[in-house]
Amino acid sequence: MHITAADQAVEAALRVIDQARPLCGATKVVAVDGPSGAGKTDFTAALASRLDGAQVLHLDDLYPGWDGLEQAVADLYDQVLAPLARGEQAAYRRWDWVNSRYGEWHSLAAPDLLLVEGVGAGARPGWQLESALIWLEADRDERFRRGIERDGESYRPHWQRWAEREDALFTGDGTRSRADLVIDTSAMTGGWPVSRSRRCRPCSGTTAATTGSSVPPRPTARRTSTRSTTTRSPARGSG
Repeated sequence: MHITAADQAVEAALRVIDQARPLCGATKVVAVDGPSGAGKTDFTAALASRLDGAQVLHLDDLYPGWDGLEQAVADLYDQVLAPLARGEQAAYRRWDWVNSRYGEWHSLAAPDLLLVEGVGAGARPGWQLESALIWLEADRDERFRRGIERDGESYRPHWQRWAEREDALFTGDGTRSRADLVIDTSAMTGGWPVSRSRRCRPCSGTTAATTGSSVPPRPTARRTSTRSTTTRSPARGSG
């Protein structure tokens, strides 16, 4: 299926989510994954606005710094998904990007629907407990342009460093090959449609803003404009 409009992409994703069944205890977990700059955060916000009671977990809150991708993938499974699958309370410790250290703990009661957004959201081992995997991508040059335009030139070396990490993760994990829906945002028309009549519940709280680190904090505001989609039906539980 080739989709060129943002609203069609959201509708396709909503169909995938509707057809999925819970695999993480009573919780239906949907991963929105793909490389940086593809538009995952804005896309997830659009999805959440159309899904009553959906909770959103941003992996930006779990990455322990610019070299913490692999650790966040492990923490997502150990601290969030595995406990929910066992019917236990999930909790994770938010990373304070400003001060380059762990901040407060956040508890997460088992929601009916949890949207996990960020690089590594659909990676192993957590994928086995996720009901659907939606993959967003765009041309590398376009993603890099968006990122620097959004975050500023000072982030260029950190973006390049992060890109090496995510390339290694995706290559070793084969995340894209397991996606239920692949969305190419390179040339998509229109902005993501957001419903103002419904509200999602973010999992994380507020961030204390203090100074002291020489390393630029990873920005949390996402303003990436987005963009063809392919549906896939991999069998979960295999590898």
